[in-house]
Order: sequence, then structure tokens, then C-alpha cells
Amino acid sequence: MWQMFFDAVISWLSHGLWASASVWQVVIVTVLMTHVTIVSVTIFLHRAQAHRALDLHALPSHFFRFWLWLTTGMVTKEFVAVHRKHHAKCETEDDPHSPQTRGIKALLLTGVELYRAAATEMTTKLWDKAAAVTELAHYSVGTPNDWIERHLYTRFSWQGVGVMLILDLAVFGALGLTVWAVQMLWIPVMATGIINGIGHYWGYRNADIPDASRNITPWGIVIGGEELHNNHHTYPTSAKFSVKPLEFDIGWLYICAMEMVGLATVKKLPPEVIIDHGAEPYDIEALHAIQAARYAVLAYFDRVASGACLAKADHWRNELAKLWEDKGTNADQLLAKFRAWGESIITAEPQLTDFVRTISRYRLQHTRG
Repeated sequence: MWQMFFDAVISWLSHGLWASASVWQVVIVTVLMTHVTIVSVTIFLHRAQAHRALDLHALPSHFFRFWLWLTTGMVTKEFVAVHRKHHAKCETEDDPHSPQTRGIKALLLTGVELYRAAATEMTTKLWDKAAAVTELAHYSVGTPNDWIERHLYTRFSWQGVGVMLILDLAVFGALGLTVWAVQMLWIPVMATGIINGIGHYWGYRNADIPDASRNITPWGIVIGGEELHNNHHTYPTSAKFSVKPLEFDIGWLYICAMEMVGLATVKKLPPEVIIDHGAEPYDIEALHAIQAARYAVLAYFDRVASGACLAKADHWRNELAKLWEDKGTNADQLLAKFRAWGESIITAEPQLTDFVRTISRYRLQHTRG
């Protein structure tokens, strides 16, 4: 009897409760669990919490918080604070994790350490000395502060990954240690290293924005859509990261599914424009449209100007950009500048006539929030 009990214990320790699982079954389950983790990061931590691009129902919100506690040990307010500071100080010395200032090697090899160091520094560094407000408090405004957040997820942040280790060992046996190791490495490698590192170092750009963000691939699947990093930095408050027909954001697919069943409410999307051929050119609605979709307008200009081989392309591009960079000009003055720019460019560069007439009748199609 004791021998049977001993053999059963040894078998359980070796193979776990799922003793009949093949290696491929374990691999598939591991991939699915890491996918749930990256989805939790991109939808809950990043889009919902850091950027307020959508509101989540309590059910998925609490699931995501619990899953992240088990698989990452990240504290919501710390992630949000570090990420918001990244956007506020992007590519400067104050950016917590920019490969432009710290080097791509540092991000790929020590990205987690940079994140932790930034979070620790923000707990003591003051943002408002007069009010004694730390950077952590300032940049994490609006994050969960309920009983379970204070007494479990924050207070015992790393105990969750210990619970996951026990669960993995119980289900998979000795192989569970490998499963757990993959889970623990997934976010440091995929998110901290690849997104924060390669996503600001290598890839293609849809928008020529001030920072160095890049889209790693148009198929945002492995990292939940976070591969479309230049798109995100162009429209940081958008719940959707894809902006072109061939781009796919799987995180947005999940958000749409949750919204259909009442578990999510999207607040903001990238601006989209249509051409109102019957509208008067150079009116306030057209001006608002090109201001909202300015990066798409500039990309449109670059394509047209490149095809026309303009000698003064940079000059006209800069003049176009002034229509949204001049903050001290009232609407009537901007409209006058808009019209003057359009008429002068048609006179000087007739090959851009269609471009000017098109954007002068732009209308915003939709935007939420």
C-alpha cells in the first residue's frame, strides 16, 4: 500500500495531474497562456489604464488584474506611471526606456531592470515639490486603488508568480518549471525588450512623428498588436493600433468582441477623414479634419510630392505643418492661412492641385470620446 502511494507521489511529481499530456499539448497550452498574458497587458494595462482609450467592465478588468498578478508580478500603478512618463519624455534622457538614449543592447538585455529602476525612482522623486507629489502619484492618477489592489496585488506583488509556479508544477509536474520559466520571460522579452527596444529602433513608419517609434510588422499578433508601435505613438489615446488596410491588430479584435457583449466601451479611435465634394473649400471643418489627421495628411503630401519631384517639397511641407503648429492663432486667422497656403501652392506647384483641392474638402468621419 505504501509502495503504491509512494509510486503515485513520484508519478505526480514527475508528470503532474495532466500525466497524459504530450509535449505538443504542453507547448500549445503554454503558448495560449502567454497569449492571455500579452492580451492582458495590451488591453488592460496599456490601452485601458495607461491611455484611457477604453473602459472595461468589472468582469474582464478583475480577470486581467488577477492574471497579471499570477504571470508578471507587475503593479498596475507602476506600469502606468512608467509608461505615461515614457510618452511624456519620449527619446530624452528622462525617458525610462529609450534605446535612442540608453542603447538597443540595454533594452534587449536589461529592459526589466530599467523598468524596475524607473518605478523605484518615481516613488521618491518629486513631480510637484510644493505639494510633495511624487512622480509615481502624478503619472498613475486614475489607476485602481481598491482593497484588493492595496492589500494583495501591490502588497504581495511577487507572491502571485509563486502561486503560478505551484500551479504549473501541480498540473505539468517537473515540466511545469519550464512552462513557468517561459511565462516569466514572456513579458520581459516580448514587451520590455522587443516593444520598448526594437519598437523604437527598427521597422517601418506610417507617420513622421518627433519620436523614433517604429512598426515592427503590420501583423500585430504575437505581441497583441503592440508591434504597431509607430501607429500607437501617433495616436496614443486610440484603442485601435492599426490604421492601414493591411495592418492587423488582434488586440483591437478582442476589444470589438468585448464591446459587442457589453464588456468594453471604446472611447477613442484614430481620426479618419472623408472627402465632401459638395462642400465649400477651406472651411473650418476641413481645417479641423487636417489638424486631427495631420500625420496622415503629411504622409499623403509626401507621396504626392515624391511623385512630382518637387524641388521645394520641404518648404511646402513645413508651411502645411504650420496650420496645426501655430497655437496662438485664432480660427479665422488659421482659415486665412489655410486658403493662402492652398492658393499659393497651386500657383507655384500646379501638379499638387488635386492634393490641395482634396484636403480642402476633408471632413472628419468619426472619432469617439
